[in-house]
Amino acid sequence: MTRDGIIESAKHFTIDSKDNCISKEVALHGDFIGMKLFEPPIFAFGSPKDSIYEEFKLDHIIGAHFLPPTEWLPQVKTVISFFLPYTKEIRLSNEKDTCWPSAEWLHGRYEGQVFLEKLSFHLQKVLSDAGYESLVPFFDPRYGKEGAKSRFTSNWSERHIAFACGLGTFGLSKGLITEKGTCGRFGSILTTLDLPKDSRPYQYAYEYCTMCGACIARCPVYAISLEKGKDDLLCSAFLDKVREQNKPRYGCGKCQVKVPCERKIPHLSKVGYVQ
Repeated sequence: MTRDGIIESAKHFTIDSKDNCISKEVALHGDFIGMKLFEPPIFAFGSPKDSIYEEFKLDHIIGAHFLPPTEWLPQVKTVISFFLPYTKEIRLSNEKDTCWPSAEWLHGRYEGQVFLEKLSFHLQKVLSDAGYESLVPFFDPRYGKEGAKSRFTSNWSERHIAFACGLGTFGLSKGLITEKGTCGRFGSILTTLDLPKDSRPYQYAYEYCTMCGACIARCPVYAISLEKGKDDLLCSAFLDKVREQNKPRYGCGKCQVKVPCERKIPHLSKVGYVQ
């Protein structure tokens, strides 16, 4: 089993799986039936012994409740992180209304999570069939059980794992900017398969963010500022309102669309940079 083998298997699963399309049974509107949720994922492979995981335990990053890869799976050899970019249809739909998320985006967030889990199970089977053990922290009973000072942090953060593996850096809105932008979902798997590792092509947590402020104007509840970044309390309160109106679906994503980092890494030379 190789890196390319894992990536190709995930690519074909994403393209071919009916779970990556909205079914008639769950569609919020007839026009959404058959709508694809994700484009094929991108991957990064990291070391479970990277010193950055100890940094994540600092209070100003995640906190002492964060569990590094070796505490989830002691014999782990590789941390696999992946990003599923939303399709153009989902992204563009969420650009229209300036306040409430589009129904397509809600499908992407809710049914998209279901597909992400199906893809994770698929990759676990691929690894198992090749004779290797794996663990998805999100599925583990310990996930989210460790005490945290804030309800906005967990003992395993998909965005931070993606940052550690080399997939991208954070933006002002706290989204992670990858080569495919910010619009999508992250997942991760730990495995005993020893694979070649990627190096981080950046040095700083916000290196890809130009601080242009576009996401500030996009936020319907003014939860983002250049001075303080994102206010999690304001953002969460709005998400609660969305959930009340659209149970069981929820989400927003306004700060991820119609911004320079929607589909790519923005360039400082092309976007206004605020120091």
